[in-house]
Amino acid sequence: MSQEAAQQSSGAAAVAGAAYRAAVATLDLAKLDLARSVVRSPVDGYVTNLRLRPGDYATVGVTRVAVLDASSFWITGYFEETKIQKIHVGSPAQIELMGFDRPASGHVESIGRGIENSNDAPGPLGLPNVAATFSWVRLAQRIPVRIHIDRVPSGVELAAGMTATVEIVPADPEAITGRRP
Repeated sequence: MSQEAAQQSSGAAAVAGAAYRAAVATLDLAKLDLARSVVRSPVDGYVTNLRLRPGDYATVGVTRVAVLDASSFWITGYFEETKIQKIHVGSPAQIELMGFDRPASGHVESIGRGIENSNDAPGPLGLPNVAATFSWVRLAQRIPVRIHIDRVPSGVELAAGMTATVEIVPADPEAITGRRP
């Protein structure tokens, strides 16, 4: 074999090797793209607000789907500050969901420790912005109380944002009722 033929064969082998490595890199990229095309949720839950169609592209920072954790539902009841003294963490609660006739049950998980004072919000000069008209008859503030849901009757489907009436069973026989708008 001539030296020229050997160089041509060596060059062709190098080109073929480069083409092979490029094909392997393309295959690896396709496998990676395929792996990234599957969305896996870290929790068991419900897919909602799915706004994707075949061929759509996902863009960083743009929400295209939401997953609600099936075990993360809770109720927030807003109770008058005058009734908070009878509510304690662990107190049992009866939950009546609007549209359902069988109550769910739960218990007080936490009691809010602060609410916003709109008359104390600083204005552009950094001073409190007190409303010019102020009602001297004060209504009791509403304090958020988080209720952990212990039991949901069969046939009741929970959805985030539902309206409920919550009754807390305090240590004394007088029941406390709070509405969640």
